[in-house]
Amino acid sequence: MVRREREKKWRPPFGMPKDIVLLATPEGWRHSVLSMEGGMLCGRLADVPVNADPAEAQAATAAMVVGLAHDFHDADVDVTWAPRWEPGSWTAQVTVAATPPNTCGAPQHDSRHQDRC
Repeated sequence: MVRREREKKWRPPFGMPKDIVLLATPEGWRHSVLSMEGGMLCGRLADVPVNADPAEAQAATAAMVVGLAHDFHDADVDVTWAPRWEPGSWTAQVTVAATPPNTCGAPQHDSRHQDRC
């Protein structure tokens, strides 16, 4: 009797982002990204200097999360920062961006989508 190998369904190593926490620490900018599935990704913003403006750190964090959502989930997301509620700490909500309907049949993730319609 020959056994068939089971095919494992591919799951992204990172869940769909839902919330972000950004912290200013003496060692640098730290982030925590919470996912809809209950996971968390924590780390340091390596490319942002310790003395950078909070807006620069927020932009770098948002760009990272937008990139992760696009690369792992093929989804466009918006990051909305809440007003600061504690010194040195910021939070943001991540929502899936509304996409225009695909009326021409070309794949929307194709960079030439607009050229084909």
